[in-house]
Amino acid sequence: MSAGAMPAGTAEKSSATHSAELVVLGAGPGGYTAAFRAADLGMQVVLVERWPMLGGVCLNVGCIPSKALLHAAKVVDDAAAMAEHGIHFGKPRINAAALGEWKNKVVGRLTGGLTQLARQRKVTVVHGTARFESPTRLVLDNGETVDFRQCIIAAGSESARLPGLPEDPRIVDSTGALELEPLPKRLLVVGGGIIGLEMACVYNALGTKVSVAELTDALMPGTDPDLVRPFRKFIEKLYEAVMTDTKVVGMRATVPGIEVKFEGKDAPAAEIYDRVLIAVGRRANGDRLDADKAGVNVGDAGIIKVDKQMRTNVPHIFAIGDLAGGPMLAHKATHEGKVAAEVASGEKSAFDARAIPSVAYTDPEIAWVGLTETDAKANGVEYQKTQIPWSASGRALSLARPEGFTKLLFDKKTGRVLGGAIVGPSAGDLISEVGLAVEMGADAADVGLTIHPHPTLSETIAFAAEAFAGTLTDLYMPKK
Repeated sequence: MSAGAMPAGTAEKSSATHSAELVVLGAGPGGYTAAFRAADLGMQVVLVERWPMLGGVCLNVGCIPSKALLHAAKVVDDAAAMAEHGIHFGKPRINAAALGEWKNKVVGRLTGGLTQLARQRKVTVVHGTARFESPTRLVLDNGETVDFRQCIIAAGSESARLPGLPEDPRIVDSTGALELEPLPKRLLVVGGGIIGLEMACVYNALGTKVSVAELTDALMPGTDPDLVRPFRKFIEKLYEAVMTDTKVVGMRATVPGIEVKFEGKDAPAAEIYDRVLIAVGRRANGDRLDADKAGVNVGDAGIIKVDKQMRTNVPHIFAIGDLAGGPMLAHKATHEGKVAAEVASGEKSAFDARAIPSVAYTDPEIAWVGLTETDAKANGVEYQKTQIPWSASGRALSLARPEGFTKLLFDKKTGRVLGGAIVGPSAGDLISEVGLAVEMGADAADVGLTIHPHPTLSETIAFAAEAFAGTLTDLYMPKK
């Protein structure tokens, strides 16, 4: 048995169907990472998953399938954009069924890989919906039980629902939106957050007339306004309507479609849509597990409070991912999963991330990491900003995408990189350099003196650092 694997007061093995040194509840990115890491450290692991396939929401009905569809959308949009530059492809013919099959193959390849990895590591996979029966036992909806010495809760989150909606298959959440066939002529996205806007990009590229209704006064609420501005300007030319400060006050299922009523300064009284996507956020599943029977404290909205070792108030039970608080991001969950597994095995480990990147895979992409201007202003942090317009980037111009920019925030006194953001194609890939700079405490000289290849979009990160140092020659931006 691994060091530290037996908590005080653990009951001996009983008549349970399964028993384990460590049980991981949920096989999403955080859960399977935790299970695999614990197995690599020599622990005997049971991984419990309610769905038939491993991978959780992210892999099966979230990050991965949506990115496959976003790639298809990008191909369509890029082809159309080249008409301005002398290359005409004609109007695309969309086979929604074939596109869906390809998306499913991508998912299937990855879920099959996870099954193989679990088998190679001798992780026992048990399928069923589990709830706590005691501090050392889970009971599944199929009647099976799992006794454990330690447990990592990784049960994720689910799409938030609006009350009072009619039961109609034309009203979907983010999972239902991935089923394209038949493609609607008109789509309303209720909620202007990242998930809804990503799917709006997909449907718009595939020929659907898209409208977005957001309750607050801005898209992607909480994001620095300057990051969203180029995106909104871009989509307002393409979508039927982009409505902020707009409340959906009613829906009615009719034969022609879903009749939606609005309230807002510039909102229409009512419109009929072929499909409505409800994308108003996600809610943690912490309060759906009978965790109180294990003595675990569950807070508001299903969030379970943890320490830096990912322990709950019950020392041998950990919580990670969406239900452990903080941003609901797969890459955060995977790092937390490793920490929890290492602590459970007796290693010294803690989750101490300085920066967790966020990415909207819209068109253009929007990515940020570390300190944001919104937070800096709210907390009185003194910073200096440098911003490089992509109209000064040879690579961006060659891609016919000059609307983006790269922004870095620096500590005024030390020149240390505090955070940054990128708007434009491949922003999600580019932002990792800024995240590394924040984690390593790099300053402007570290970034600016690192030779970046030319011509690339990554050069704009170096340009932003050079602008702070007063050494930039590609633009006239004298240091103040």
